[in-house]
This record gives sequence, structure tokens and C-alpha cells, in this order.
Amino acid sequence: MASVTATPLSAQWINVPPSASPRTADGKPDLAAPAPRLPDGRPDLSGVWEPIDNRFVGNIAAGIGSENVPFQPWAKALFESRRDGSAARDDPPASCLPQGVPRLGAAPAPWRVVQTPGLVVIVYEAFNLWRQVFLDGRQVAADANPTWLGYSTGRWEGDALVVETRGFNGKTWLDQMGRPTTEA
Repeated sequence: MASVTATPLSAQWINVPPSASPRTADGKPDLAAPAPRLPDGRPDLSGVWEPIDNRFVGNIAAGIGSENVPFQPWAKALFESRRDGSAARDDPPASCLPQGVPRLGAAPAPWRVVQTPGLVVIVYEAFNLWRQVFLDGRQVAADANPTWLGYSTGRWEGDALVVETRGFNGKTWLDQMGRPTTEA
């Protein structure tokens, strides 16, 4: 005979220290304050981020118009075949596969950025994915193993972090409308 007992749990993270984010007089985050800086003077991107506008998950061309998206002929034909929704079951997230970038960054779930001098790690809540952006000067190998999120290197140009990603597996869609990607 087996017996199973369940014990109610109390909330976690009881004594979390307050964020060091600048605050307004009423205690809300001051979004007009200057960006926080690391000791090396670079902007500190660390923290939890979440998109304000999720429309780009459904349509990455939102705001510019679908007619203004430059397609190669094969990509246009594939997009048009998916556009009516009949291929929605082939969209990777429909099979619990990753959304890929840039779509993942527009998903409604938040993500956390962990920044160090030589590496930025992005931990996505959606699909429990993580991405590394190497800032140590390395080059992407010509034969990088293809992955859902690619292989990312970055560099600072002033206060802008410029990220280059290669080595995609070509299986992701850019949006729910079915705009395709390639390994490139």
C-alpha cells in the first residue's frame, strides 16, 4: 500500500532585495532616467525584459506593410502557401519547437539578460531557451553547427551592442504568418 501526502508551500523569494533601478517619487521605475552603467562605462543591459507590443510575433512586417518585405522568389512562394493558416501545424512552436530569433524576442513571455564583460546570456522564459552572445572577439566558425538560435557574437559600437548571428538551422519561421528563414 502506498500513501502520498501533499504539503502546501508558501511563496518563494520572500526577502528579495529591491532593484537598484532608478525610481520616481512614487516608487515606480523611472524609464526616463539614464541607462545604468557597468564599471567599464558600458550600458548595463542586465535584468528582466519583456516586449510591450507582441504584434511582431504574428507579423514581423507589422508597421511596414507586407508588400514592402523583400523576398527571394522561393521565399515569397513559400510564404504565400503558408499565409492562409493551413500550414499552421508546420510552424515549429506548434510542435513545441523553438520560435527562433528574432521572433522569440517578440514573444509575450519575458527574458532575462545576464551581462559580463565577455559574454551576454539571454534566458528566455518561452520554451526555456537560452542564447549566448560572445563579446570576446571570436569569429563565427564557417562550419558552426546549425542550431535554432544560431551562434552569436557581439561588439560594442558606442552604447549600442551589435550582435551578429549565423549558423541557423533554417527550420524557424520569422512570424506566425509563415515568413521563412534559412541557414544564412
